[in-house]
Amino acid sequence: AIYTTDAAGRITHFNPAAVEFSGRTPELGTDRWCVSWKLYHPDGSPMPHDECPMAIALNEGRVVGGAKVIVERPDGTRRWIRPFPSLLRDREGRVVGGVNMLVDITEGEQAERHQQLLVNELNHRVKNTLATVQSIAAQTFRGSDIDPRFPEAFEARLIALSNAHGLLTQSNWEGAEIGDVVRQTVEPHAGPERIHVRGPSVRLTPKAALAIAMGMHELATNAAKYGALSNRTGWVEVTWSVDGPEPGALNLQWAESGGPPVKKPGRKGFGSRMIERNLAYDLDGQARIDYRPEGIVCTITSPLAPPAAEVATD
Repeated sequence: AIYTTDAAGRITHFNPAAVEFSGRTPELGTDRWCVSWKLYHPDGSPMPHDECPMAIALNEGRVVGGAKVIVERPDGTRRWIRPFPSLLRDREGRVVGGVNMLVDITEGEQAERHQQLLVNELNHRVKNTLATVQSIAAQTFRGSDIDPRFPEAFEARLIALSNAHGLLTQSNWEGAEIGDVVRQTVEPHAGPERIHVRGPSVRLTPKAALAIAMGMHELATNAAKYGALSNRTGWVEVTWSVDGPEPGALNLQWAESGGPPVKKPGRKGFGSRMIERNLAYDLDGQARIDYRPEGIVCTITSPLAPPAAEVATD
């Protein structure tokens, strides 16, 4: 849809697409600023015609192009548009009118909202499933002859998994920043004064984000019980870097200091097995835990996936 106005915003010309799009025939010389019947902001609040992008361009000389606007037709139906106004000037540079192009983006908006609805529903169902698993586990553990520490550890792992799912939902499951993943996972165990987190911005795939979240949970839980976070003087350094050409390889390190002296255990527990086997497998990389006397050091290396838009498809 294309239309023109004079310097005062009065409609001077419009094409057939403008009539079809707006659901009405604009009145030349009478209608001002826009060919549409009613306008609304993206949040649904009314947009007076004299505040629309075309009016702003003519009144303020400030072109606002590509903003989202909702158009309502006389029959009540609504469409989403992106207006692209431009000013018309004479040879002396004075504004003599404007021309506006309205691009219909309704289908894209509907698809985006439908996708958001599906993601929200997925997140809701996943959380319900995790809550059901938690309830079943609690009933199963009750009265059973098992280590009393196991139910608490199992529930904590479920909560860490649920929190990671929540973080991914905020980005429609397109991925998450590694810093957000690490901080959200370790914060319940200690504050930034004892767990120092630093590294460049790295976007993780959903699979990698979940894997690292669970790995960080196991390391933080162990540190709180037996390692650097079990006393008042210890601390943890969580650092990462990216090596090689893009997308590169992620090098993540968890290093404990100031805690009780460390001895290599006689057997590996669930947490260490999960990190060195499952975490490495999920990341298609390597994970190693070193039991140094001054503190545990866990090193994780993993190839980073290219941005979603660059992933080749057959």
